[in-house]
Amino acid sequence: MIDLGRMGYRGAYELQCAHLEEVLAARAAGTPEWGRVLVVEHEPVITVSRRKGAREHLVATAAQLAEAGVAVEETDRGGDITYHGPGQIVVYPILDLNCLMLGLHDYMRLLEQTVIDACAVFGVKGERDAGATGVWVDHHGVMSKVAAMGVRVRRWVSMHGLALNVEPDLSHFRLIVPCGLAGRPVTSLREVLGDRCPAMDEVRSALAGALERLAVESAERARAHRAGGAAARG
Repeated sequence: MIDLGRMGYRGAYELQCAHLEEVLAARAAGTPEWGRVLVVEHEPVITVSRRKGAREHLVATAAQLAEAGVAVEETDRGGDITYHGPGQIVVYPILDLNCLMLGLHDYMRLLEQTVIDACAVFGVKGERDAGATGVWVDHHGVMSKVAAMGVRVRRWVSMHGLALNVEPDLSHFRLIVPCGLAGRPVTSLREVLGDRCPAMDEVRSALAGALERLAVESAERARAHRAGGAAARG
């Protein structure tokens, strides 16, 4: 895990690109690595994908954005529109999906499982929604989104990733239609757990540990598959 601390969205994006180039270079040199994981807290920012209609889900005026101190950035990830800010942990896995033998669908499920496993450490049951990528929790009887996801794959190396709400300013989500899902509430571990909410460092460690374990398991399956294939050819 590479902890970037707190920084703006654009700077973190440039670091993602640099790490992606290093992972691609390792593959080209014949010494492939499964990758590395960047973790960051962003300054308040709304990121809008290039998906048709995503910009329409920015409902705040320029004046409201200025008053809230929230910037807007275009992004090349998948998905729609979301908010990042202090109190939210953003994880950017830069993974060689060829090494891990993961297709895009399986990779998205791995990211969801990462959040589900990390939430379970703190007694929170995270769930999938078949119709909406991300992780959802029951908050006062209403399934609410606690983690959003959006990725991009370049030559089968991943960028972007997941964002887990620990204790962000949830009012900032009212500036948008989160992920383009009208009427679907957003929550946080702080809202669900109250005073039992873990510290950011604890959640960061739980996320990194869960992701590393799942990635290693995938890498081991890939090695076993390749070994089996080599034995069959021999």
